Amino acid sequence: MNYPTTINNLIDCFKKLPGIGEKTAERLALAVLDLNEETIDLFSQSLKDSKIKIKNCSQCGNLTENDLCNICQDKTRDTNVLCVVEESQNIVLFEKMGTFHGLYHVLGGLISPLDGINPEDINLKNLEERIKKENIKEVILAIKPSVEGETTALYINKLLEKYDVTVTKIAYGIPIGADIDYIDPITLSIALEGRMKIS
Repeated sequence: MNYPTTINNLIDCFKKLPGIGEKTAERLALAVLDLNEETIDLFSQSLKDSKIKIKNCSQCGNLTENDLCNICQDKTRDTNVLCVVEESQNIVLFEKMGTFHGLYHVLGGLISPLDGINPEDINLKNLEERIKKENIKEVILAIKPSVEGETTALYINKLLEKYDVTVTKIAYGIPIGADIDYIDPITLSIALEGRMKIS
């Protein structure tokens, strides 16, 4: 079916979003037609605002509308522990758990020479500055277990060797309730390497 130009343009816009294919973009575009004008105005303004108002926190790199994000402004956080993540959306996962009360640092990517991403291309300089200036005792590396993740973890560990700070990384392995028959070899290998003594 041939849609009017306006609908086709809307479909094309939705297709630019990650994970949205032709059919989903078409459904979303048609669903927009059923929204009331107030919702459309809010949707439109939110899209514009996200491009104009949203920036990176000057301290940790998280998304914010202010100079400092809500987490960096929160005086109740444990300032001795810093959790290093790849992207801002990773922070949301930790915050939903409600068990981590330290601070964060967003790298904005991982070291990947094959993709032309070198240490200077991610937020490592600011990380080192924070270690120098803030009273951080532990840096937790919460980055994915991939070649790029391991390369980045090793680089950060080497970078912070000269400071009085403990560098740890989150454990990887078999999820609770998972059937071991369905675990892939890499995950199983990582779980075996990260085994702990039963106490």
